[in-house]
Amino acid sequence: MSDDDTSSARDPEHAETLGSSTPETGVERDPDDWVTGDDPITGPQRSYLDSLAREAGEEIPADITKAEASEHIDRLQQKLGK
Repeated sequence: MSDDDTSSARDPEHAETLGSSTPETGVERDPDDWVTGDDPITGPQRSYLDSLAREAGEEIPADITKAEASEHIDRLQQKLGK
């Protein structure tokens, strides 16, 4: 990386960003419609779901899909007020 690359990365006017300064509506997608929804639960989902389930005093099967994990996460977040 050159000095120019470093200085532009620190310059807020030219820095790369994630997200948007204006909220998008209707971005949330139903997990049942996900192309990869039938794939096995991801590591981060498993870890977060394990934490939520323990906090809620629930047991959830470990061999679930990404979509099922997302639905459990949403449900437990509501239950726990997160």
